Amino acid sequence: MRIAVFSAKPYDHTFISRANAAEHHVFNFFDVRLTIDTAPLAKGFEGVCVFVNDCLDASVLQQLYEGGTRLVALRSAGFNHVDLAVAEQLGMTVVRVPAYSPHAVAEHAVALVLSLNRMTYRAYNRIREGNFSLDGLLGFDLHGKTVGIIGTGQIGLIFADIMHGFGCRIMANDPFPNPDANAFIEYVPLATLFSSADIISLHCPLTPETHHLIDANAINQMKDGVMIINTGRGRVVDTQAVIAGLKSGKIGRLGLDVYEEEEQLFFEDLSQGVIDDDQFMRLTTFHNVLITGHQAFFTTEALTNIAETTLANIDAFESGSGTMHRVANAKLD
Repeated sequence: MRIAVFSAKPYDHTFISRANAAEHHVFNFFDVRLTIDTAPLAKGFEGVCVFVNDCLDASVLQQLYEGGTRLVALRSAGFNHVDLAVAEQLGMTVVRVPAYSPHAVAEHAVALVLSLNRMTYRAYNRIREGNFSLDGLLGFDLHGKTVGIIGTGQIGLIFADIMHGFGCRIMANDPFPNPDANAFIEYVPLATLFSSADIISLHCPLTPETHHLIDANAINQMKDGVMIINTGRGRVVDTQAVIAGLKSGKIGRLGLDVYEEEEQLFFEDLSQGVIDDDQFMRLTTFHNVLITGHQAFFTTEALTNIAETTLANIDAFESGSGTMHRVANAKLD
């Protein structure tokens, strides 16, 4: 098959080409995002391979279909950027990578916790400037603290295991409690989790129910000085409410690997221009906020799994046999 790869970075080229070593398929790599303006690049390609910030709304899907595209291969687990109803109407198949490396994301969430707690990013910059003062770097023992986890899929459970290893008490909330959860995980209502947790980490999918789950009302229920970590979906957090929480001191530390308006920011080098997202820039002014640019997935193991699963999906679509991780009607086959 001929596949157009959008939002392609050098590492995508490397890992996809490695997975396609037998050259069963022909990949053309485009570094631009898939939008209504760039969709014509896919004309004549049977499939497109896209990432989290590519746009696959009704108009884009229609244009892809008219150009001959019948397969949408997502290099991600999330699929909220795809109009699945329109894809189904057009007879287009949408596939995804359901799990690539849950350890990568969970470990990155822990890295954010540790960095924020002990302010290692501030210490690093101070030492480079010859400033060895400890003022402003005060942390706390993780041992004995309560960690609240929202969403207990694979990533949430791995994060729970690691934090339990630090001696933390683990609370969780999930509408579908995971039967694989260890006995030390205590499922509680959201209100209890908000009021009890010293650290809250978000690992839930983006749904109508979780959109802006962390809003002003939720933040008001939390402990003073709470640490919030989000390596899940950007729109689970209401940025304006979080900024207000930081200003009031209700939120003591904030770690983000995702952002609700990240599509125009993340994965690009914008250092030579002006970023016109005022809310994002406001976040960067707080000394107790640590932001990484959707980096949690970025490990050798994860990129290998993403590429290999994507190739397996394409193989299965072409041959009509084998495992294909299909997404349809917002439900997983």
